[in-house]
Amino acid sequence: MEQLLAQIEQLKKEIAESAVTDAPSLEAFRIRFLGTKGIVKNLMGEMKNVANEKKREFGQIMNEFKQFAESHFEQWKEQLEAGSAAAGPSIDNTLPGDNLPLGSRHPISLMRNHIISIFQRLGFAVAEGPEIEDDFHNFTALNLPEHHPARDMQDTFYIQQNPDWLLRTHTSNIQIREMEKGELPLRIICPGRVYRNETISARSHCFFHQVEGLYIDENVSFADLKQTLYYFVQEMYGKDVKVRFRPSYFPFTEPSAEMDISCQICGGSGCAICKKTGWLEILGCGMVHPNVLQNCGIDPNKYTGFAFGMGIERPALLKYGITDIRLFSENDVRFLRQFTAAT
Repeated sequence: MEQLLAQIEQLKKEIAESAVTDAPSLEAFRIRFLGTKGIVKNLMGEMKNVANEKKREFGQIMNEFKQFAESHFEQWKEQLEAGSAAAGPSIDNTLPGDNLPLGSRHPISLMRNHIISIFQRLGFAVAEGPEIEDDFHNFTALNLPEHHPARDMQDTFYIQQNPDWLLRTHTSNIQIREMEKGELPLRIICPGRVYRNETISARSHCFFHQVEGLYIDENVSFADLKQTLYYFVQEMYGKDVKVRFRPSYFPFTEPSAEMDISCQICGGSGCAICKKTGWLEILGCGMVHPNVLQNCGIDPNKYTGFAFGMGIERPALLKYGITDIRLFSENDVRFLRQFTAAT
């Protein structure tokens, strides 16, 4: 025990003569003396080697040594903190800050927001819904029978855990969910991502974005639909854009039409994007089928409505003169940086 006491006295003398002048030396002192593997901890472990009649005395000496080391540590710590506060901040706040790189919105987001803003000026509200949907809201309620080819595995991604679940193939499921609420009249647009099992190419992708619109009220006619879409394309592409409607078929609308505009890439003269026709199909539309209204609890004898749907990628291709749809999802910063000024 006498050897341990002599060691402790030597350590106390060393502590008293130490000069701690900065944070690194203070931390080094803490680790050496007060750390989990420090001198104080190791000396405490020597208690087992002390005779039983001397343990009480040795314990008191060790407690005093520990308090001695801790008091010096706290004293040095307070001195350093006081000195740091008196010296003021260690940085020059008058220097200019670092320039941060300017980000940008994705071109799809730019186009989505632009489309929304146009229809909001016409009184349309924005509605959103789930991307994983059940069969009823994605197909059945939209007058799509079980044998319809859109339900085929070649067109639709189904969820393996439940055959009734799928990745929505359009944002029409949002329209169904909004009609089920029974809050009429209803005037909404439904933007969102959709999924179809298609071959990826310059013109198509397995996922893309849509904006669909729906207006239901008393005495809504096809003329209301045409005037709404005329306003949209003129606001989007300018007053000189040419428009044509072609009869078409959709199970959820009757009558139905495809809407084309003059190609904004070639000015109507013919190019690869418009397949040398001078026209580009941008959306499908029509009057809401009475069966769809009935499926949602709406009286088709009292209410009528129109619906339309368009991809966001295709208007973006035309708006920004982009020729490959795959560029939107490749995350190439060189491509995306071009749209910084457009935000």
